[in-house]
Amino acid sequence: MSMADYKKLFKSFPTVKIGVIGDMMLDTYWWGNVERISPEAPVPVVTVNKKEFRIGGAGNVALNLASLGTPVSVFSVIGNDEDGEKLTQLLNERKIETAYLLGSASRITTNKMRVISRNQQMMRLDLETVLPLDAKLEEKLIKQVEKYILEQSPAAIIFEDYNKGVLTKKGISAIIKICKAKSVITAVDPKRKHFFDYQGVDIFKPNLKEAREALNLLPEEINEKRLSSIHQKLKAELDHRISFITLSEKGVFYMDGKNAQIVPSHIRNVADVSGAGDTVIAVATLIYSLTKNTRLMAEIANLAGGLVCETVGTVAIDKSRLLRECQRLLTEK
Repeated sequence: MSMADYKKLFKSFPTVKIGVIGDMMLDTYWWGNVERISPEAPVPVVTVNKKEFRIGGAGNVALNLASLGTPVSVFSVIGNDEDGEKLTQLLNERKIETAYLLGSASRITTNKMRVISRNQQMMRLDLETVLPLDAKLEEKLIKQVEKYILEQSPAAIIFEDYNKGVLTKKGISAIIKICKAKSVITAVDPKRKHFFDYQGVDIFKPNLKEAREALNLLPEEINEKRLSSIHQKLKAELDHRISFITLSEKGVFYMDGKNAQIVPSHIRNVADVSGAGDTVIAVATLIYSLTKNTRLMAEIANLAGGLVCETVGTVAIDKSRLLRECQRLLTEK
């Protein structure tokens, strides 16, 4: 691709709609300084001087899409609580559609509270429920996705699973079936519990550790042949279209039919890997929805994942910075 082609592609980001379904979370950051040890216990005392709220979990996938200018809607069940109100407010502020979001008095909104000093995470406190949705909420969520597809004709639906109970086996199966009937692309960032429940999806994006654990494989040297074997083993279980496996600092691997390649990572000043997977699945789904080009999908998503690792905390990709990275990639080829 030429730079003009990249610019044209980036300008087309607002032309497709994407839905994100999964475990929406509130990320709370307490920033402070450590100058002494507590007299009550052998733990550091953090003097908090800033408190910040961010969109987390599956919401961070939606945030990445919104940051790229793509119209995005979210699907989840959150609590009828203060954290749920705050999360909804943050989503609305970032122009992420929350009309299909469900609230429930029987659940609490997941809130991950991180205490940070000198750019290091001191500890994390989690408020959450991990119980699966009951049958009534499960059916409501399926209906919300079906309604969205009929009303807005999205290009893709992304499943973002954090094992907090929103994605259930029945819900996953029903939504994939609806998407296939309406030619909506499906992309998945899986977790262990429902790893093999995403039958027939288009893009399956585990990290290498998750794929090995799910297939009961021992760690081996990373190369294209072994990764292609992992794809074949996954395909035997899932019958999916594309394996897109993140390899941490080694980059990403994709296999689409007979086309397979490792796309190496670029040298970065890594500050924090939080949320990198969210960025990768968001960018990959968007690029594939627009181009159907698996190699281009992998290259741009790989760049995006690396960029967000340079900032502490969970952050969304910057569109203009990503375009500059694409330009730099061109000059290196």
